[in-house]
Amino acid sequence: KTSVAKSIARAMGREYVRVSLGGVRDEADIRGHRRTYVGAMPGRIVQGMKQAGTKNPVFLLDEVDKLGVSFQGDPAAALLEVLDPAQNDTFTDHYLGVPFDLSEVLFIATANFIQNIPGPLLDRMEVVQFAGYTEQEKLIIARRFLVPRQVAENGLTPEQLIVTDAAISETVTSYTREAGVRQLEREMGRLARKVARRIAAGEIQSLALDAPAVRELLGRPKVHPERAAGTDAVGVATGMYYTPTGGDIMFVEAQTMRGKGELTLTGQLGDVMKESARAAWSYARSHALSLGIKDERFDRDIHVHVPAGAIPKDGPSAGVTMATALVSALSERLARPHRPGAEGQRGGPRGPAARRARRARDLPRRGPRRGARPHPARCLVQGGPPALRRPPAPGDAGDGPVRHRRRPGRRRRAPRRSPIHGRPALSGSRHPTR
Repeated sequence: KTSVAKSIARAMGREYVRVSLGGVRDEADIRGHRRTYVGAMPGRIVQGMKQAGTKNPVFLLDEVDKLGVSFQGDPAAALLEVLDPAQNDTFTDHYLGVPFDLSEVLFIATANFIQNIPGPLLDRMEVVQFAGYTEQEKLIIARRFLVPRQVAENGLTPEQLIVTDAAISETVTSYTREAGVRQLEREMGRLARKVARRIAAGEIQSLALDAPAVRELLGRPKVHPERAAGTDAVGVATGMYYTPTGGDIMFVEAQTMRGKGELTLTGQLGDVMKESARAAWSYARSHALSLGIKDERFDRDIHVHVPAGAIPKDGPSAGVTMATALVSALSERLARPHRPGAEGQRGGPRGPAARRARRARDLPRRGPRRGARPHPARCLVQGGPPALRRPPAPGDAGDGPVRHRRRPGRRRRAPRRSPIHGRPALSGSRHPTR
């Protein structure tokens, strides 16, 4: 985010000033001290303007979400006048004691967690969401910028160290998990230093790094992404999720047992995901006849678990995945594990569908090659990467999940129907009834 602010200042031909607000707890840091106090000095805003030497610099307020509050005042409240276009032309610093015009300054604030910014202060900003880089984007950034920089900083020449795309992809996948590329640059520096040591010791003259060489130099992988199951399973559904560090897949497991018809949820789920599970349970009970579920199955307890219980999980888009796992366990039919669900229960857009779809480009190497997303969500993806902006397929009409175009040369099989109710069976089911 900081580098983007520098690029904006360079493109506009303005001076660049950066002020870090992390840990600031005193209102006087923004407005300054009155000159009656010993050691009084202007606030950071006026000091930054003095440092810029112009009236219209690009002013970066870094880490605005990490402002503190103490008995000395609230610095976030002091920023209200600074960022309000209707008031900042007469901003008054306590040290100066006269109005100061800030109307020509371009203020850019950065934050990691928007929920930590007070509402009145957020209302005076235009929020621009920066999604994390995809693996393909990290590969291009490392190839163009990070690798040449680390090669030069470690005293090597481009001929002595050649890093292939496979080596960069292996480093991104197995040794980093972040939204940016800081850790990736550190890992590239480790590789360069290890190669430089070998060259200085006379062991090698040059080295072309590939994926096996990366594991030899960096050791065991630090990140182990989930892999899709290779076989169908009853009561196990696959879903996609999005985090600031990237996208991945997760499994929802449901199991029935003797009991009184109670629903148990584990896996450190948030309130929204718990509501999705209860809504899926109610949906299965109300549509038991059409789903081919026997009434006596609801007299058994059902346990829904999301693995990785040490990690808190929450989000509004787990309804279809949980409903699939629940219906599969109750009806004892197989669920297709390689079709992750990414839509709400009514087929409408739920949650950051565009960001999940953007991250879906990294998923095929982990197993899933098909997914379900709501039809109206395509409008959210139109501005995304070219790989997601495909023309509408003939089967995309309607409000249901997007149907993928079938491959040429393959015949479309008729949907399997339940011999009892005459309705289509669950996707991927080999045995409609048992």
